[in-house]
Amino acid sequence: MLPDQYVWLVWASAFLVPWGAIYLAFPAQRRAMWWASVYTTPFGLTEPLFVPEYWAPPSLFDLARTTGFDLESLIFCFGIGGTGSVLYNIATHRVPVPLPEAEKRRPLHRHHYKALAAPFVAFPLLYWLPWNPIYPAIVALFVGAVANVLCRPDLGTKTWVGGLLFLGYYSLFLLGLEWSAPGYIERVWNLDALSGIRLGFMPLEELLFAAGFGMYWAGVYEHFTWRR
Repeated sequence: MLPDQYVWLVWASAFLVPWGAIYLAFPAQRRAMWWASVYTTPFGLTEPLFVPEYWAPPSLFDLARTTGFDLESLIFCFGIGGTGSVLYNIATHRVPVPLPEAEKRRPLHRHHYKALAAPFVAFPLLYWLPWNPIYPAIVALFVGAVANVLCRPDLGTKTWVGGLLFLGYYSLFLLGLEWSAPGYIERVWNLDALSGIRLGFMPLEELLFAAGFGMYWAGVYEHFTWRR
């Protein structure tokens, strides 16, 4: 059993293992992985919005509990970003390719950046409602996923399947967390402030976050690079 002080570091770092394996095994996905990881890493700086309202993990130098920030969140966001963006491609043996010029001229393609910005507009508007901050984050991810599909209907299948794939992938890491540090979720998550609905030991909120994250980030690379 790991000491609680190091669980968050080990768990966050564990996401780098499949990231590295995928990067080595699938050269055609490397650009998308790097791109996604670079863009998701800064979201680790939003940790003060969730500590201690959503959870309060012991961290290196006790940074999370004293400042709200921690190094582990940056590692976590890097690891899930790159992997979440390519799980569908790997499962279906596909590589993103440029859109045909005729497709690029369709009116829907005028709204790429509006669709991509949707969760970043939705979150601050929803954050001030009287609920736990994890809920506006989850809703914002789903808003972004819907906006992506409305702009790029061709990415509809990739969006929802990508969400399911990442949900399964993330659930395995939650299982590993409980196995390596039994009771850690109950000790660290602010369960009294959440819905109380759990699948076994897994809070519903973690599962919804995983599904929303997977759905939104499954198609972001194609939006930015005009690929399919």
